[in-house]
Amino acid sequence: MKITNLFYPLVITGLLFHFFAASQEKMLTLQDAVYMNPEILPKTMRQLKWIKESDNYSFVKNNMLLKCSAVSGATDTLVTLDDLNTGFADIDLDSLKRFPDIQFIDEFRIRFFEKNKLFLYNITSGNLTYINYYYDGAGNIDICDKNNMIAYTLENNLYVSNNNEQIQVTKEDNKGIVYGQIVHRNEFGINKGTFWSPEGNFLAFYRKDETMVADYPLVDIEAREAEVKNIKYPMAGMTSEQVTLGIFDFKSRTTQFIRTGDPRDQYLTSVTWDPSEAYIYIGLLNREQNHLTLNKYSISTGELVYTLFEEQDKNYVEPEHPMYFLDSRPNQFIWFSERDEFQHLYLYSTSGHMIQQLTAGEWVVTDYLATDVKEKFVYFLATKDSPIQQNIYSVELKTGKISRISKDHGTHNAVISYSGQYIIDSYSSLEIAKEYKLYNSNGNLIRILQKNIDPLSDYKLGTTNVFSIFSDDSTELYCRLIKPADFDSSKKYPVFFYVYGGPHSQLVNDSWLGAAGIFQNYMAQQGYVVFTMDNRGTAHRGLEFEQAVFRKLGTVEVADQMKGVDYLKSLDFVDADRIGLDGWSYGGFLSLSLMLKNPGVFKSATAGGPVIDWKYYEVMYGERYMDTPKENPEGYKNACLLNYASQLQDKLLIFHGTVDETVVWQNSLSFIKKCVDEGKQVEYFVYPGHEHNVRGKDRIYLYQKIRDFANENLKN
Repeated sequence: MKITNLFYPLVITGLLFHFFAASQEKMLTLQDAVYMNPEILPKTMRQLKWIKESDNYSFVKNNMLLKCSAVSGATDTLVTLDDLNTGFADIDLDSLKRFPDIQFIDEFRIRFFEKNKLFLYNITSGNLTYINYYYDGAGNIDICDKNNMIAYTLENNLYVSNNNEQIQVTKEDNKGIVYGQIVHRNEFGINKGTFWSPEGNFLAFYRKDETMVADYPLVDIEAREAEVKNIKYPMAGMTSEQVTLGIFDFKSRTTQFIRTGDPRDQYLTSVTWDPSEAYIYIGLLNREQNHLTLNKYSISTGELVYTLFEEQDKNYVEPEHPMYFLDSRPNQFIWFSERDEFQHLYLYSTSGHMIQQLTAGEWVVTDYLATDVKEKFVYFLATKDSPIQQNIYSVELKTGKISRISKDHGTHNAVISYSGQYIIDSYSSLEIAKEYKLYNSNGNLIRILQKNIDPLSDYKLGTTNVFSIFSDDSTELYCRLIKPADFDSSKKYPVFFYVYGGPHSQLVNDSWLGAAGIFQNYMAQQGYVVFTMDNRGTAHRGLEFEQAVFRKLGTVEVADQMKGVDYLKSLDFVDADRIGLDGWSYGGFLSLSLMLKNPGVFKSATAGGPVIDWKYYEVMYGERYMDTPKENPEGYKNACLLNYASQLQDKLLIFHGTVDETVVWQNSLSFIKKCVDEGKQVEYFVYPGHEHNVRGKDRIYLYQKIRDFANENLKN
């Protein structure tokens, strides 16, 4: 078996990097594992942001809003919590307990919400003003930067608050028709249902008609007699929701719906306003998700003006970004596309003409950051130097020259000043928990804003190694292995094998702890070798890698993860007879798939919220990767874990939340029924009232059960 090891700061194939945590005596607890102890979290600069059109940045520390000059480093106090509370006392309102989340309106004014009220604070005068509010119980809050209007929803209708006037935009009695909320189950990079126009004169919003979708029952046991709560959950191959886009005109108080046409169950993605406010752009994606049409519409008539371009793929097209317009050239925009197998940036005109491809190569642009004020450069995040790193880059629009800004290996993020002359880099790596640095646009370090402080320096941690192995087709697969604390190479250790493996995930990268969670490190302290690998189908490796699982979920992932098993068996300190799996959601599906398709290999497995049969999963995600059950019967058959229940011969514990709206409870219940039919013993634990994840103090209970189940079956 081929194995590649990684060495940092130089990424050199063939060398091994060891991240040795400080050898101390402190042990992690289950409370630590659910992040209930803030002392173990990396120290951050709270609310770090640039102050509008200046070269000053701000952050909150000790309940004070501080301003710092990028040029000189001089720091001033702008506002304290006491200042704000003086203003609250003046208008007879209760004081704040901590500094609120703020936004700068300009260099001298900030705004913030306290409960459902919006306040304006003048830094110069010290004057606090109450300026707007929304009704109690509202959701989907969306504030307009230009005029402080607030869009929000109550039940299925959309409202806007304008200077304390509550405008009801929609008046729909049918609860199956929903306005202003997330549509398409948040599958296309859009996490809201309202879109303010550039100057705030219009509000675009989704209208979701779910009346044709069957009700799906969830049971609320809190009532004296259990009550049914119906949700809309269109399953793969079944009738889906129908979505349109409305435009509300604040001057006329009227709504114009965009005529996006048939078929009605298409997806409306990449919603973007034209800078003129006269047009809006929508990416129409067919239900098969293999054909995207980017269209321009008139907001006055709702009619199609023209199609800019189309994108097609034999498997699927996955738009996850809006159009990013250039301020100085309002007829040009930046577009994300995977048309050349890797996600890159393209510069387009609004006529649909591609001006230039801004980035190219066998690497992925992960996010757009900003342009400089003169719009000579575009700043972005990408995996250009390593698929397990994320660095900050700029590309010069005129020449196409790409420059790396961040200098340290690791996983970076950035905030760019208005001028583009200064970049604040926040990052972590295998050695760095969290550090903040200030660079100029040439990538020269100006100063360190906050040095790294390892919050686990007093804890006895195992050694974390990040390395790679190869699949059957010689694809490189990245792995993370945590050795037990007080590791003894002469001993044989059990393995806690943590999996996820689904699309859009990356569990192994060059970040603090190798991207492992505290619970994985806790299990290493309990005496386990903890192993994780990113199989084909996961993120940041290009379309060929990601689409390897298309129409055959649970096949390629299992084959790749079994290569990880082969690697573990090659290690002298691993007890190959004591390997236990753990995973949640897609990881629950993969944990079960590995155990059931390889009986006798794994001594135990825990699986939370697992997909059992993909025909029970929702339309948008399920059909993208599997097509419909009618179109892909063999793929659904091979992925359906009910067909492997008879092969269960090892210890299995399944968890599920009783009101899970992501992987509905029917999945694991159907598997339990099948195991009963087959005479197979399974341990099963449900979390009443919990959705797809177990949060809060109940998560301690979950981790305790996972630990105890592993100990019972892997340490004997």
